[in-house]
Amino acid sequence: MNQPQPLDNDICVHIFTASAAMVGVCLTVIGIIRLVIVRHKADLFVDDLLATDAVLYLLSCLLAYWALRTRSILRNHRLERIADAIFLLALTLTAVIAAFIALAISVA
Repeated sequence: MNQPQPLDNDICVHIFTASAAMVGVCLTVIGIIRLVIVRHKADLFVDDLLATDAVLYLLSCLLAYWALRTRSILRNHRLERIADAIFLLALTLTAVIAAFIALAISVA
């Protein structure tokens, strides 16, 4: 039958570590943006987007960790694909947020 082949756990490890690091990056940028908002009395929605982005990275991190810990190859495949898709979505959102921040800086 069509049995899924075991995946290289390296992908899950990379998703896990990169997602965990990006949660920290998002939280750091939220803090910096909040300082700018308070100082310039400007209201930006980018901090809300960053919080959403951090949650997506955290979800990707948790799913990758679960995939690493599972013993079922089928579950591993599913979790890894979901974690990968969420990670790519979060990465795309990070690029959009960077564009918004660059636009806000150039307009100010």
